[in-house]
Amino acid sequence: MKLVMNRKSFFLIILSTAVLSGLVGGLFGGLLTSTLRPNLEPAAAPGPIQPTADTQPEQTSGPDQASLSLTDFSTTITEAVERVSPAVVTVLASNPGSSSPEISGSGVIISPEGYILTNQHVIEDTSETRVILFDGREIPTEVIGSDSFADLAVLQADPAQLEEYAVLGNSEILNPGEPVIAIGSPLGKFQNTVTVGVVSATERMLRISENYQMEGLIQTDAAINQGNSGGPLVNLAGEVIGINTLIVRGGTRVGAEGLGFAIPSNMAEAIASQIIEQGYVARPYLGIRWEWINPRISQAYNLPVEWGAFVSSVLPGTPADQAGLQRGDIIIQLEEQKLGENTPFINALYQYTPGETITCVIQRGEEQLELPLTFDEQPGFDS
Repeated sequence: MKLVMNRKSFFLIILSTAVLSGLVGGLFGGLLTSTLRPNLEPAAAPGPIQPTADTQPEQTSGPDQASLSLTDFSTTITEAVERVSPAVVTVLASNPGSSSPEISGSGVIISPEGYILTNQHVIEDTSETRVILFDGREIPTEVIGSDSFADLAVLQADPAQLEEYAVLGNSEILNPGEPVIAIGSPLGKFQNTVTVGVVSATERMLRISENYQMEGLIQTDAAINQGNSGGPLVNLAGEVIGINTLIVRGGTRVGAEGLGFAIPSNMAEAIASQIIEQGYVARPYLGIRWEWINPRISQAYNLPVEWGAFVSSVLPGTPADQAGLQRGDIIIQLEEQKLGENTPFINALYQYTPGETITCVIQRGEEQLELPLTFDEQPGFDS
């Protein structure tokens, strides 16, 4: 009898516990569901969030980026792409004498006059150029001019055949982490491909050859591949803030690795303005061959300065020759610009214009000299 009573008591306890757990669980689950449901259920229709007056957070300085929904973000990207895409073109260039008779790249229409920005390396040494428009039409273009230093070129198409052009934004206000969109024609086949990333960094420098490095570049992780060259890098306002120019590859791997680089729009606009106005970019000319000195090279060769441009030769009759520069001199300063890690020689030089006279400070052995120097206009890319 005692055993039976214990067993009944046991089952009664289990049954009571189950009922009580169900009631409590149901009550708690209802409260939890009512609390989380607004965050779990999708909105009835896409569009910006409209918070009610009693739930809207106080805003102190600018929009609350953390409160933007995924729908808002994707809608913003879509609108930016729709705004710029009609101005993006595929650039085709013919080069009959080479192993690649036809070269393809990308470009962007930047004015109602039909001017198109692309990379210089896309149209270099080509005999004719044409573009494929957003609607699939293929039309001829004329090369107005190009600049090897900036890797930019300007083409022009018949404005009567164009409908849209893109707006150039201000690249000076870009910040790392800012979302950006790359649009172009990778491999020349996938027209108006859109990739999204962020500004990884600004003011990047990349060495292109022994004595030359591109500077001020925008680094992005938006996918940029062969054929994207010359296409626009766009901000969420639908403004072109860069011209995609190159990628960094690792070892023998094929394709980009999230290391794409673009020419800032402010630089592109300045270069394009000169090309449109006079067909080329007027740059100052010294008439020297030079090698860049850094602390490692200075220490290795026991040089008297850590930074500067070592003059390896002076061409006769040039501004450098007339100013008295000699082989073995080290240029350490142009006017107030002291050459250094953040002020390489080529960029300091190209801040001046042909015909301008400056003071060039050189190191000659243990002596520093100041030489007045008047620039000529650079006849070609090599200074």
